[in-house]
Amino acid sequence: MALYVLDKTRRRNKRQDDSLIAEPIKKEDEPNIRSINRLESIRHAHNIKKEECTDRMEDYLEVIYELIKQKSYATSADISESLNVSSPSVTKMVQRLYDQGYLNYEKYRGISLTQQGTSVAIDIHNRHSLLTEFLIMIGVNKEIANMDAEGIEHHVHPETLKKLEEFVRIVKKKNPKI
Repeated sequence: MALYVLDKTRRRNKRQDDSLIAEPIKKEDEPNIRSINRLESIRHAHNIKKEECTDRMEDYLEVIYELIKQKSYATSADISESLNVSSPSVTKMVQRLYDQGYLNYEKYRGISLTQQGTSVAIDIHNRHSLLTEFLIMIGVNKEIANMDAEGIEHHVHPETLKKLEEFVRIVKKKNPKI
């Protein structure tokens, strides 16, 4: 399959023409094209918008979910302590999550997740668990695996997670001691 590059250097009627013309790529230029494709891939990854739920929002939902699992409730003070953020930051994010339908909040009563919030929290919790398990399987220390999973969990494509889950399942089936 031939690669083509768009070229704006052609001239017509002795003046610059702004039209783009496809030209075959020379063999020696192919590494540069791969680099351009990599740049396009990076640009695309940063332009993908999740369903209005940012990485930070996912962190809050995951913390709220974990707090509810442990204590049966979550407060702004608990969230602030868990995420090491100020109380005003928690208040602002809780309001944002409430406005977007991820949680219920009653002043002085605590915070609970809606069905939508619970779904996102469980998804991020499962991603974190899978990534941590994989990292531990390949020999990463448990604490480091947890820290790395926390950073990675927001950026892994669902297809990658699916394949990773299959891989972990197959390896565990062949060697249950792992």
